Amino acid sequence: MAENIKHWPGTPLRDADIREKKVLLTEWHPNLEYAWDSGIGYGRYFAELKQGRIIGTKCNKCHRILLPARVFCELCFRTVDQWVYLKDTGTVNTFSIAYTDSRGARIEEPQIPAMIEIDGSGGVAIMHLISGVDPWQVEIGMRVEAVWKPEEEREGAITDIKYWKPLQEGDK
Repeated sequence: MAENIKHWPGTPLRDADIREKKVLLTEWHPNLEYAWDSGIGYGRYFAELKQGRIIGTKCNKCHRILLPARVFCELCFRTVDQWVYLKDTGTVNTFSIAYTDSRGARIEEPQIPAMIEIDGSGGVAIMHLISGVDPWQVEIGMRVEAVWKPEEEREGAITDIKYWKPLQEGDK
């Protein structure tokens, strides 16, 4: 078998050639900075989060609210009709009590990831964390409200909402 291996012409490189600087080696430091455009819908959605507001878009043909905001209804194959501000309150549709974080590392205090149906969205839910409550007191149907980061700490991301906490009777 070894006799069938083709040997390519050239001069083999030896460790000694490198040590004795017989070979020119250069370091390459590529510029790997990049930028991406989130588009009109997501761009405005993130910009509004930075201002402490939740915004979606509405398709007047199928009457759906799109959250996060998008400029195209993928059910109707058409451009959406309007921007819609939504409340920062909602209802827990489902939840879990997790003893691992989002990277799978064990944590002592449980996190409560939940699907929260945003008020005014027509049934659209987002996944986020619930806090400020004993995990064993959380239940499906619980009313919650967003707890926002201080304005100076917001970046224009869903994490500008620190977490959702139980809505007290008579609030909002």
